[in-house]
Amino acid sequence: MSNVAEKTDRKPLRPIDLEGLKSLGAKAKMDPTKVNTLKAHTECEGIFRMMTYCRDLDGHLIDEPPTLLGENNAPNPSEAGLAALASCLLVGIHANATYRGITLYKLEADLEGDINISSVWGVGDTSEKRLGFTEIRVKFDIDADCSREELQELIEWSDKWSPVANTMRNPVTTHVSLA
Repeated sequence: MSNVAEKTDRKPLRPIDLEGLKSLGAKAKMDPTKVNTLKAHTECEGIFRMMTYCRDLDGHLIDEPPTLLGENNAPNPSEAGLAALASCLLVGIHANATYRGITLYKLEADLEGDINISSVWGVGDTSEKRLGFTEIRVKFDIDADCSREELQELIEWSDKWSPVANTMRNPVTTHVSLA
């Protein structure tokens, strides 16, 4: 099939409500210091099977692969972090494409991250080392009615304003305590 035929067979992604998006942006500009508090509740169901609940949604399962003694029922916490980053970046791209009048037909991301797991939750090699991801690579596959340069601008803008990307890049004060 030729590129022309492929282009005519494309179906746009379900659109974001442009007026709702503009209204949300205007509301945010009225109170630029507003902070929301997000909450999650996680319960260990045994082994490394964790069920997390957010808002009034059904539980979200997290598990470990067999190589890390899990049952391989769901992404592990680090994979869930990659998924959160991908989702946040794609939300930003979709919202900004809508705002700019760009129609999207395909919007996908492939992520991979390098992580040292030799500490094995503090029971393995506990010598001083950097924990967590040391590098994350994101590649986008986007089909849209705009130029490659415009897509690159959308990606850079989304990365700049992504809460999850910025959480991963910037130090975050974290308080851990017993209830």
